[in-house]
Amino acid sequence: MTEIKSLTLEELKSALKDMGEKPFRAGQIFKWLHEGVQSFEEMSNISKELRAKLAEHFLLTVPEVACKQVSQVDGTVKYLWKMRDGDCVESVLMHYEHGNTACVSTQVGCRMGCKFCASGLGGLKRHLSAGEILDEVLFMQRDSGEKINNIVLMGTGEPLDNYDNVLKFLNLVTRPEGICIGQRHISLSTSGIADKIEKLAGEKLQITLSVSLHAPDDETRSSIMPVNDAYPVERLMRACNYYFDTTGRRISYEYMMARDKTDQPWQAEKLAKLLRGRPSHVNLIPLNEVAESPLQPSTKESVRRFQQALEKRGVTATVRRKLGPDIDAACGQLRRRELNQTP
Repeated sequence: MTEIKSLTLEELKSALKDMGEKPFRAGQIFKWLHEGVQSFEEMSNISKELRAKLAEHFLLTVPEVACKQVSQVDGTVKYLWKMRDGDCVESVLMHYEHGNTACVSTQVGCRMGCKFCASGLGGLKRHLSAGEILDEVLFMQRDSGEKINNIVLMGTGEPLDNYDNVLKFLNLVTRPEGICIGQRHISLSTSGIADKIEKLAGEKLQITLSVSLHAPDDETRSSIMPVNDAYPVERLMRACNYYFDTTGRRISYEYMMARDKTDQPWQAEKLAKLLRGRPSHVNLIPLNEVAESPLQPSTKESVRRFQQALEKRGVTATVRRKLGPDIDAACGQLRRRELNQTP
């Protein structure tokens, strides 16, 4: 059965026409779907007959809150959603001065195998559909009663490994008939699948691309990110150059600060040299400890020195503020804990 929330407005119009219904109804239905209705019966301006036909032809996905953690420090909310097939994914609702940001997952698990991330410890189970990714946003809004202003695709999974569904999600979430979040308020984070970065450039989107670099040299990067074996640093940077030349959009480089692994002075110098002349921004990320990983967070002083070394060499660098320090903050930890507790 087709997931109705994964249909674009145009696809919904076509489906209704095939059912003998007037295409203009698609706009009404689309609006209801993007308000997070939990059943077709909630669509009060749709006839009872049409609601019955919708229930017969389409699946309406409604995720269930399996676990919810609220930080007593800053109000960050972490959700573990149970999907229709029993799989669980995480989302985070973060509060900033400029509005509310939703961090969403794009896959159940992940195949990238990064050594510092809990998301990939069990490998990839499946891709999320466009509608399931959208559900994370819709039901965070519904549960919290707060409007989401920004979206970051930085939860569990590699967005570019689920390319078609992610692109469709971006189409859905930016539609003015729906929740209408502008592309410039959306960030997509990738571990560095170079050919998909180049493909994404061709879409000419106005989103922010965030590349998880985490090390400026192949030896270090391959030891913590297996994707580097397929797309070494030089190949990745060529793709990033192409992306900027094609879209004109500055790239944000995420750099994880791990003690004695990625925080050495020579690495700051090499990173600055790598990015010299490129319109870019480096986001230094204090490592979230994962029990199964030997990596440890850098000291605050090491992070400060690394940032200063970059800025001294003309590279803009900021340190990501940790949100939700009293909850399972690292990506994948809440899902993994839940799986470990399941008999």
